[in-house]
Amino acid sequence: MSIRRREDIRNIAIIAHVDHGKTTLVDAILKQTGAFRDNQKVEERVLDSDPQERERGITIFAKNAGYNYKGRKVNIVDTPGHADFGGEVERILKMVDGALLLVDALEGPMPQTKFVLRRALEAGLKIIVVINKIDRPNARPLQVIDEVLDLFIHLGANEEQIDFPYLFASGKEGYAKLKLEDEGKDISPLLDMILDKIPAPEADIDAPFQMLVNSLDYSDYLGKIAIGRIMKGKVRAGDAIALVEKKGEEVSVQKAKVGKLFLFEKLGRVEVSEAMAGDIVALTGVEDAHIGSTLCHPDYPIALEPLAITEPTVSMFFSVNDSPFAGKEGKFVTSRHLRERLYKEVITNVALRVEDTESSDTFKVSGRGELHLSVLIETMRREGFELQVSRPEVILKRDENGKLLEPYEAVTIDVPQDYVGVVIEKMGKRKGDMKNMTSLEGGLTRLEFEIPTRGLLGFQSEFVMDTKGEGILTHVFKSYEPYKGEIQSRQSGALVSAETGEAVAYALAQLDDRGTFFIEPGTPVYEGMVVGESSRDFDLTVNVCKTKKLTNMRASGSDEALKITPPRKLTLEQSLEFINDDELVEVTPKSIRIRKKILDETTRVREAKRKKSAAEAEA
Repeated sequence: MSIRRREDIRNIAIIAHVDHGKTTLVDAILKQTGAFRDNQKVEERVLDSDPQERERGITIFAKNAGYNYKGRKVNIVDTPGHADFGGEVERILKMVDGALLLVDALEGPMPQTKFVLRRALEAGLKIIVVINKIDRPNARPLQVIDEVLDLFIHLGANEEQIDFPYLFASGKEGYAKLKLEDEGKDISPLLDMILDKIPAPEADIDAPFQMLVNSLDYSDYLGKIAIGRIMKGKVRAGDAIALVEKKGEEVSVQKAKVGKLFLFEKLGRVEVSEAMAGDIVALTGVEDAHIGSTLCHPDYPIALEPLAITEPTVSMFFSVNDSPFAGKEGKFVTSRHLRERLYKEVITNVALRVEDTESSDTFKVSGRGELHLSVLIETMRREGFELQVSRPEVILKRDENGKLLEPYEAVTIDVPQDYVGVVIEKMGKRKGDMKNMTSLEGGLTRLEFEIPTRGLLGFQSEFVMDTKGEGILTHVFKSYEPYKGEIQSRQSGALVSAETGEAVAYALAQLDDRGTFFIEPGTPVYEGMVVGESSRDFDLTVNVCKTKKLTNMRASGSDEALKITPPRKLTLEQSLEFINDDELVEVTPKSIRIRKKILDETTRVREAKRKKSAAEAEA
């Protein structure tokens, strides 16, 4: 046994709350360390390569990159900042020895900061705190340092962890400094601190090879690519290895052979002939590997401890599209296509669960939250799938005494003073308990709540309208706690089309007082399709295809231009928030529609069971 530290390498993760500047800081690090040519055109947030990440402005998938600095190789992993993608964070922390914790110099520690920091402290990682965005107006970096220290203490950090190194930075401007009064030149102070404070990985190079698969990629040319950190020993391209799967007490072993072997360099991978303990590698030739599999020496097939991933809290039913417009816009429309795609997603999306139901056309999909599931739906839509999805429901559990439990969220809301009253009122109606209220710079008030996850379903759009778009709401899963009784869902009814055809301007103008429409003239509609939100608390059936009767008589003023209120076009997330239990969202590559359910016998039985269990829980 020759355990030593590999001083030539460092493995770090970047963790933070959503939109605190992780990916922008990585841009600055890569630019300064020569990852790009002088004349290379580089997009902002270069690691956010997925189209949805760029559109939403958030990191969804963990990314690997690497740079060389002062003769040392540093592997850097950018992790998601949104709680719904916490599964990505949890497995990445297994690959690294330290983490940069980014905190916004104005907002301070937020719910997701607490979540990722708790996970990092549990993993025993060395933390460097980076107070980012110090160039923001009203930034308060020194106060935020105190708040971060309080958070470390609150999370039970030990004395060594509490004595964390910190510095101040602006990822956007590309500089870091140890003291606020120092001049901000470049990112070098951060690069030096990483080498100085993050421990080099322990490496037993002479032991038999052992590696945990933390991530998977796929290439049309190379097949499945397993990514992870080598815990022990060495591996070479062409080596025979064992693939070990551990499920509970059962252990299965398969033979495999390493195809190509890669290290991470700059933004890509470089092929190498050999890698050793401490390296983060990507390798091919392991088609049957899953996240959590162990790759090891064939003579020593010992499984590493599998990843502990937090369980899903929200589920939805995905089913084949059976609307009157089914099959007109999608490429993949059958239950076989849907099933294959969902079970393929489970391989790489570790926080997702897929189950078969009594119906061969319907699958129960469970995830961390609405956003987690809506990203999957949007991805499938862009790939050419047609499907329909039900309203999100929380996953209930029972404790050892048979008491019903439901998931709760810790919510932080920053709003202007004018909207505090309406936010507290709405959260109260949704069974939210206010835990704290503090004043911030710039006339904002921070409200902290604990609320059942059910209370947040469908709340985002309402919150944006109530606060005129000026409020910021973030939340993170807290724990399972006793069921809190019935929570009111949407108060208004729906406007439902009575006919199949095309919406006509004349009909929409005549029905303008019935509610708010989601469609415009010329939109194809079918019987049972939800075309708007009713101004009443019950559904209204309307004929949006009705045309004006033509006569050869003309009258002054009767042929004036029609005045139609602009429609409220719903996005995928807004549609999922809007629907009630008796409605579905129909998703195709070109359209997002809402429709009333056509209940077959299987669905009726399922709905009856669900209502019965809800009534029992209430009792």
